[in-house]
Amino acid sequence: MVVINYNQTMKKSLQANELKKDFNSISTHSLEFLEAGAQRAVEQFLEQGTPPNTVRSYAAAFAYLQAWYRLRFDADISAGPMPVAAAVQFIIDHLARRDDDRILALELPHSIDRQLVGLGVKRELGPLKTNTVVHRLSVLGKYHRLRGWDSPTDDARYRTVLRSARNTQVHEGERICKKTAATADPLQAMLATCDDGLRGLRDRALLLVGWSSGGRRRAELANIQCQDLLRHPDGSYALSLGLSKTERDGQVRQKPIRGKAALALSAWLQAAAISQGPVFVRLLRGGKPAKTALSGNHIALIVKRRAQLAGLQGDWAAHSLRSGFITEAGRQNMAIPDVMAMTDHRSVNTLMAYYQAGELLAAPVANLLANAAEPDPQPST
Repeated sequence: MVVINYNQTMKKSLQANELKKDFNSISTHSLEFLEAGAQRAVEQFLEQGTPPNTVRSYAAAFAYLQAWYRLRFDADISAGPMPVAAAVQFIIDHLARRDDDRILALELPHSIDRQLVGLGVKRELGPLKTNTVVHRLSVLGKYHRLRGWDSPTDDARYRTVLRSARNTQVHEGERICKKTAATADPLQAMLATCDDGLRGLRDRALLLVGWSSGGRRRAELANIQCQDLLRHPDGSYALSLGLSKTERDGQVRQKPIRGKAALALSAWLQAAAISQGPVFVRLLRGGKPAKTALSGNHIALIVKRRAQLAGLQGDWAAHSLRSGFITEAGRQNMAIPDVMAMTDHRSVNTLMAYYQAGELLAAPVANLLANAAEPDPQPST
């Protein structure tokens, strides 16, 4: 096994900006028939047409793959297609299983593990979460396809090992932890913590608009501009949404903002004297509204803070609004096509992944036998 001591130049090449450049330019090698200017245009399309969060996650995954492949095999990931055996090695290096002595084992050498942490591409020693491994291998597949190579992730042997490895993690007790769903009751509790000051008015409008317009993602909420809002004579609004995580075809999507959400939004805009620019803005010291929009992280912190003020237990974040809207819609037996129209989900399976299974404990469907009619007693013979 070859272990490489990275010099300062190699460390710099693993920084985020360089990695982003590496990943966004991977198409160049598979587009040799284009002129140099056209190749650069393609790179810019790939960079600018991909959501920023996706670019960052791809860059982080590619950084790890690049470093691991160099340390593990003394090989350059850009030199040619990765062998299927190497992709399988990545799985068994990062997902633990029980060996012949029933002891949890990981194949990644400890010396390499330490170097990965030292390079900053790995947070801590030990195995990775299954979702992290799957994401990084999906980035590996995308990398190969964009370069015109056969991807090891398309191989049946690789898929068989990955499926078994994922099942093993479940058997060992790994569970996917979802953010707590802000259904109607906890949402009302959070709203009750919002006073009539500017901060309270903003947070109330943010929670209600984010929830009632279909469980909007935090990036969508952060990007809402005044020109995206059309107010109707009855006081309701139509919210126009453009680019999102999954909808990037340029079509304008309109979502209704009615009732309490519309009243809260109007109260915030009037109190903060906002008529142009971002709708949800930061507050300066002294409570004066700034001109800059809240970030996605700010929105997540607001949801978490309001849940804490309400004394709610759970793991709260901006995604709680989306999960809560979908879960509440299920509890109230809303038609799935209507829910998908609000949330912009394309797949029923993806939609149902947001539904908090714990809510079934109180659902009528869990009480079918009690609601069934008792059979007529049979006469004795």
